[in-house]
Amino acid sequence: MKNIAICYSEHAIKVSDSYCSGAASNHAHTSSSLSASAPSIQTAVTSIYKVKLSNEKQFLIRIGWCNPAMNHAFSITISDYPFSTAKLSRSFMILRRQRGSEDLESAGLRADVFWDLRRARFETGPEPVSGFYMAVLINSELALVLGDMEQEVLIEAKKCVSDNSTVPELSLISRGERFSGGGVYAARAKFSEAGAWHDIVIRFCGTTSSRGSLLCVYVDGKSVVEVKRVQWNFRGNQSIFLDGLLIDLMWDVHDWVFNPSASSGYAVFLFRTRRGLDSRLWLEETAFHHQKLAFSFLVFACKNPD
Repeated sequence: MKNIAICYSEHAIKVSDSYCSGAASNHAHTSSSLSASAPSIQTAVTSIYKVKLSNEKQFLIRIGWCNPAMNHAFSITISDYPFSTAKLSRSFMILRRQRGSEDLESAGLRADVFWDLRRARFETGPEPVSGFYMAVLINSELALVLGDMEQEVLIEAKKCVSDNSTVPELSLISRGERFSGGGVYAARAKFSEAGAWHDIVIRFCGTTSSRGSLLCVYVDGKSVVEVKRVQWNFRGNQSIFLDGLLIDLMWDVHDWVFNPSASSGYAVFLFRTRRGLDSRLWLEETAFHHQKLAFSFLVFACKNPD
């Protein structure tokens, strides 16, 4: 009997390095056609981490970065795992508080947040890429550390960490990126801890009402989805095989087709790793089934500037 991964992968598109190192003329044509389209702007990034503390309690920590009116901001939300109505949530404007700490407490849950963004370096999006740190403690136990300033994190964390604190079990279970404007949406994702980073490009050509409209999704330069006549195929899915993993790619461009004038009309593209006998999930189900997912990566794309 065939291994289940082999059976699935036989019907999935394989994304391999050999394609990217293939015919130079074909690769050059793809690159030039992508660069000819107007680029988009990344406006928000959200990451959800699952953490297990030493007492076996589990929590979800949601970190969001956004760029409202060119003022960088971040938010943090902490909830019990599985999802609970009891939450700690707070938002901060970075320009006002580039360095600081905050105590959050509700319903027997206490969290301490430390951050330093004074030397943070940003690229094109609202999420810092270096020169910063953020630490989250839950009930006096270190739960999450972000950034590249390890020494500074330890100094701040020692103020609140209990003496018997241990390193928690931590995993990134979901990441979402929002883009606005343009016809090309470019992102990067890693689908496993041991996997490589992959370039993802989503490109839309034509108008949603025309028969010549075309929606394409590329992973590392290889076309994995090509949707013609988008007004008839505004929802769909395709399986791809990447880094030894089976990944379901699902898209929903309903708002592009039926609500094109609304600035809040986002198309959604979901990359979700499949584990064992997991069946495919549609987009509206994912928010309630994080416990079943290995990792999910979402791209929200708006054709109109926010």
